[in-house]
Amino acid sequence: MNFRRRQSEAPEINLIPFIDVLLVVLIFLMLSTTYSRYSELQITLPTADADKLAERPAEILVSVAADGRYAINRVPLDGRSIELLTAALTRAAGPAAATPAASPVVIVSADALAAHQSVVNVMDAARRANLPRLTFATQLPADAAAR
Repeated sequence: MNFRRRQSEAPEINLIPFIDVLLVVLIFLMLSTTYSRYSELQITLPTADADKLAERPAEILVSVAADGRYAINRVPLDGRSIELLTAALTRAAGPAAATPAASPVVIVSADALAAHQSVVNVMDAARRANLPRLTFATQLPADAAAR
C-alpha cells in the first residue's frame, strides 16, 4: 500500500480554447458589420442661413442650369466651353478686373441638380479672367424662409 500523500498539482488554465472562441467571435463581428458606403449618400444642396451684406460690391451673376447651360448677368451664352465663359466673364468685368482689390464678385448661382463639373468650369473661368473673388448663391432653408 502506498500511503504517501500525493502532491497536489496546481490547476492549469488552458488558453487555446479561449483564444479559439475569441477568434470565432471576431470573425463573426467582422462579417456581420455593415460599413457605410459614400456612394450612397443622399445630400441636398444648397441652403444657407446667413445675414445679408449691408453694402454690396460690384457683382457678376453666373447662372448654371441643370443641363449645364450658362448665363452671365442673365444673358445666356451660346456655348459651354471654358474659353467662351472666360471671355464673357472678362467682358462683364470690364476694366475693374485689372486690379484684384477692385474686381467684382463672381456669384455662382447653380441649380441644385447641375453637374459638379459645370460649377468647376465657372470657377476655372473666373480664375483665368483674373476674378479671384467668388461666392455661391444659396437659398434659405424652408423653415427659415417662413420666419
